[in-house]
Amino acid sequence: MKPQNDPHLAPFLAPDPFVDFYDPGIKACAASLFRPEMDQEEKARVAYEFVRDQIPHSFDCNAAVITARASQVLKYKTGICHAKANLLAALLRSQKIPAGFCFERITLVEDDSLGYCVHALNAVWLKGTWVKLDARGNKEGIHAQFSLEEPVLAYLPRPCCDEYFFPGIYAHPHAPTMAMLEQAASLQDIMDNLPDMVTEPPDLPE
Repeated sequence: MKPQNDPHLAPFLAPDPFVDFYDPGIKACAASLFRPEMDQEEKARVAYEFVRDQIPHSFDCNAAVITARASQVLKYKTGICHAKANLLAALLRSQKIPAGFCFERITLVEDDSLGYCVHALNAVWLKGTWVKLDARGNKEGIHAQFSLEEPVLAYLPRPCCDEYFFPGIYAHPHAPTMAMLEQAASLQDIMDNLPDMVTEPPDLPE
């Protein structure tokens, strides 16, 4: 069955205010990244590596601008994990590749002394299964990779620190985080207001 004809996958192909793949900049980027002869796996790998490597995480580059929508992330070449996940989803949905979101509760530092935040990554429908890809951006201690088998993600939950994955796959970005990003004027605003829980039910169970 073609993904666009599967009602379970249709929400993961649809536009969203923050996954704005109809934006001219997103369309131009897709045209430069993808070739007609590429299959979906090749397109997913190219898009993933582009967002992971060419779009610095806002905290890694001390960004002066705060982004949320995929088109903003592409324009300003930066974003936190949630914003980068929006861009990866937008690029993939532009190619009719279903892409959603998964969320993880992690500590803000090496322990729980500063509290927790919700980390975002993508789930991509490839070869009849959901593949988790984390485009947060690599640095010392973080080595996420494109993998169709066991996920190679930025963070492994540590039960000792009460870190864990929120179950399920979501068709839309995390609404509280999007609202926070739209209101934030600085990286400190983000640090002070990062949501730490996901309460909405997923669109698909795992």
